[in-house]
Amino acid sequence: MLESCLPQQVHQSYRLGTPPILMKRLASLLALGQLDKLPRTGWIQAGVADPESVAGHVLGVCHLALATCEWVEPRLDFGRVMSLILVHDAPEALSGDLPRAASAALPGGAKASMEQTLAERLLASFPPGAGGAWTEWCAQTTREARFAKLCDRVQLGVRCLQLHNSGQLGLADFWQGLSQLDASEFPPLANLLEEILQEFLERGAEKRSTV
Repeated sequence: MLESCLPQQVHQSYRLGTPPILMKRLASLLALGQLDKLPRTGWIQAGVADPESVAGHVLGVCHLALATCEWVEPRLDFGRVMSLILVHDAPEALSGDLPRAASAALPGGAKASMEQTLAERLLASFPPGAGGAWTEWCAQTTREARFAKLCDRVQLGVRCLQLHNSGQLGLADFWQGLSQLDASEFPPLANLLEEILQEFLERGAEKRSTV
């Protein structure tokens, strides 16, 4: 029945069998799909009832880069920025999102070594650009990698502001970290971060004035 629904060209490929490389990529895609169900542990520990997923975070970072990349000078390679963002949390599909305290308790280099092993396992069958993006992300030597990393950090501010505006408490540690974040290399992100912090302060003042 399934074969009769397929176009002739696809039908022939189906009958010949799936190429092994495609099967390996499918296995990786199924593993990466778990990021959609995996909550970010920092939000859980902060008491957020409906925490953002790792996949939701990655999508938010992509949106943030899309919103700001065009204003960066000299211009960035936007395609590379997207690739860097899309792979940066890939290892968590197999490791889970380790809480900050757990990561800090590991021996020096242990977390990075684990993530490298898992990234290689997940991305080995993908085109070389995927593994290259992971290596570039880890090295943080290119402007694209540093911009992507900073988008990763500033997206935390966007999410914090969403939670704050909905009445969520217990986010002081996140706000303190954001207030100390140096975004000066990329003025569009620095401006956005300043706007996020300013709106947080103004909304907080509004709430206090109504109590």
